Amino acid sequence: MNEEDALAALAALAHPTRLATFRLLVRHAPDGLHTGALAEAIGLPQSTFSTHLGVLARAKLVTAEKQGRHFVQHADLARLRALMVFLARDCCQARAELCAPLLEELTCC
Repeated sequence: MNEEDALAALAALAHPTRLATFRLLVRHAPDGLHTGALAEAIGLPQSTFSTHLGVLARAKLVTAEKQGRHFVQHADLARLRALMVFLARDCCQARAELCAPLLEELTCC
């Protein structure tokens, strides 16, 4: 990930609706959620919600998969991982002990 991609991703996530949407999709990975169910869970009409979804898609944080008449939205976990690595890569200045708490927080079950 380069700086331009990181800025686009961070800008896309810098809104309460988009951040909540992305976090919800991460929780539902890898299956994703139908767009209508996602909009309902966020509490917005689908027409308003589609604008936010478009911002996330342009930042390549969300992808859509057509299933019949519906679209299923997925969080791009590889893109999330790339963003997290981009943000943390230089933080430790080659001192592993500084990153240890961050890595512990990120360790999944």
